[in-house]
Formats: sequence, structure tokens, C-alpha cells
Amino acid sequence: MNVIKLDATASTNTYLKDLLTSYDLDNFTVVSTENQFAGRGQRGEVWSSEVGSNLTFSVLVRDFLFEVEDVFCLNIIAALAVRSAVKKIFTLELDVKWPNDILSVNRKVGGILIENIFKAEGAITSIVGIGLNVNQVQFTDLIKATSLALLLGSQIDKDALMLKVVEELEMYCQRLQKGEKENLWQEYLDVLYRKGVPSAFELPTGKRFMGIIIGVSMYGFLQVKLEDDSVEEFGVKEIKLLY
Repeated sequence: MNVIKLDATASTNTYLKDLLTSYDLDNFTVVSTENQFAGRGQRGEVWSSEVGSNLTFSVLVRDFLFEVEDVFCLNIIAALAVRSAVKKIFTLELDVKWPNDILSVNRKVGGILIENIFKAEGAITSIVGIGLNVNQVQFTDLIKATSLALLLGSQIDKDALMLKVVEELEMYCQRLQKGEKENLWQEYLDVLYRKGVPSAFELPTGKRFMGIIIGVSMYGFLQVKLEDDSVEEFGVKEIKLLY
């Protein structure tokens, strides 16, 4: 496994993507940093992390996706890989909040941001950015955040955890390659946060409503059953789950 460690960088996703323009990198090449000072999350939000305390890294994944309709499968795989690594090392169960935040009960432990590069011949190269709150114990501005150290009551070997996440990511990619897509989808839905539970949502207009998450479409749209029993699908920027 090729691991590139940086003291600081604006974004590990951007750094890895720039490397790809000059070098033929091995699959599952990793770029990690102790200080990511311009990290991004879903919806264009900033991902902030205490310097030296957490995991911020990106992984190159290619030669596994060839169809546009399979792009969201990588979101599923990445979320399951993080969850599986934490479970195997610490026997700690985590949930996945659509599309790919990692939660413990209702507090955020990590997040994933995937950027895809579509080739003319149809192959898809992906940069999987992962942020995990590992050893940080104070979250003054993030009341809904927590860390593995807070959950487990001890400091954690970050490098060992990162390598395990990448190992699990590769394993899940191989499962997809072997035709286990339906099983992977079911695993994701089984741990989807607030699935089947009445929940509050907010639209970009500020309007709030109640609904029940019943699933996720092939293209990654959240499927919500409304109070009139109709079902609507929403994209990432079209709805916010209030919790």
C-alpha cells in the first residue's frame, strides 16, 4: 500500500487529484495529513479538524466502477468500510447517515466526500476522502460531534485505524467486482440512520415536514414516505434531515 504522509495540505482530495495528472499511481494509493486546512464536506461545507488529533486522508479507487448507475455504490462501500474497520478493531457499532456521514447514536464521528473523474472510454476514477474524529476530545463549535476517543475512553493509534479502513475499502471493492452489489446495498440500508422512523426534514426554502426514510435509489436519492403516504426522492442539496 502506497501511503503519502503530509504535514499539512489544503485538501487531501485535491492533492491526490493533482498527483494523478503527473503520475500513474497504484490503486488504493493514500494521501494523509495531520493538518487539512481547507477540507470540504457534503453540501460544500467546510470539514474542520483539530490538528494532529484526527484522521484526514484520501484514497485512490479505480478499475471498479464502469457504469454511471454504479457511482453511488462507492459511497456505500466507503461508508461500510469505515464502519467495518471500527467494528473489527473496537467492537463499536456505528450508523451511516445518508449519504455517507458516520454517526454514533446522533453524534457525528466522521464523513466521506467522493470525487469522480469520468474517462472517455467509460472507466471511472474516484478519490475517496475520509475524515474521522479519532483523538479529539473538545468540540466547542460542533455540538453534534464526537470522537472515537470519547466513545471508547482512550487514545487510539490513528495509523493502524487508517490502514484497516483502506484494507476494508479494498475488500468491499472486491465484493462489488464479484457481483455482490445487492448484498452491499442491503448492508447499507440495514445501518442507515433513522430508516423506518418518523423524522423531521427541512427543504432549502426553510419549510419543515415529517416523513419516514424508506430507502435510497440506485442513483443515491433519499426516498422519503410523506404523511399522505406518497414517496418522494431527494438529492443531497434538496433536503436536510433534522436530528
